[in-house]
Amino acid sequence: MKSRWPIVALALIAAAAFAISVWAGRWWSIGDVEIGPFGSKQCFGGGDCRPTSLTWVGGSERWMRVGMATWAGGLIAMFVLLIMAAGVAAKRIPRLAARTALVAIATVTVTGVMFIMQFPGVDGATVDRGLWLWLAAIILGSVAAVAIMRARIPAAVD
Repeated sequence: MKSRWPIVALALIAAAAFAISVWAGRWWSIGDVEIGPFGSKQCFGGGDCRPTSLTWVGGSERWMRVGMATWAGGLIAMFVLLIMAAGVAAKRIPRLAARTALVAIATVTVTGVMFIMQFPGVDGATVDRGLWLWLAAIILGSVAAVAIMRARIPAAVD
């Protein structure tokens, strides 16, 4: 691959975006309350933030499980994208890692879409940074993985 560093950068940015979107990113917010796939968090005056489950949102048990699947899928996609970036940085063409990354990205896309579609809605909830980071991670990770899959294997030198 002639230009491996842009692919490494895309994979690393996508991995970071997945991690932040599912771990620390809030997908919806209502004032000081954050709602994400891992749970919700409410911050009180003085910086005292307390994590809570998603039961108060009024979603179904399935919605909460899909949220956990989105969280886990995002972390798995992050891990595979890091392996893929390391392979490219080591001057290899990690096709297996790229295929695995595409499967992980497809899985987290399906679970994330289900999480969004089944959101029960809370008055005043607005879309926040976690959802946008998740979308960016899907696009950037897919571009990096496809670039690796399309890379040519150099001819052997005798």
